[in-house]
Amino acid sequence: MKDAAVRETKEESGIDIEVTTFCGIFQNVGECICNTLFLARPIGGELTTFPEFLEVGFFPIEKALEMVTWRNFRQRIEFCLNKEHHPFYVEF
Repeated sequence: MKDAAVRETKEESGIDIEVTTFCGIFQNVGECICNTLFLARPIGGELTTFPEFLEVGFFPIEKALEMVTWRNFRQRIEFCLNKEHHPFYVEF
């Protein structure tokens, strides 16, 4: 799973990362989807846009949280940033 996170981050942003922490899992029971969440740090690469993504960038955490409004994605970020929640499992 860590290798998939590294690969997907590179494919979707152009950034190379090193996974530092396993945080937990959010599971969409109705759709049979498990999202495995990690923290990572950038180690190389260059921000790149792709047809699926019109913008990529680095943002302060507060700004990023303001920008994330879709479904429970903000909650996912907040759980990852709060080590007291690790490891977590959230069903929805």
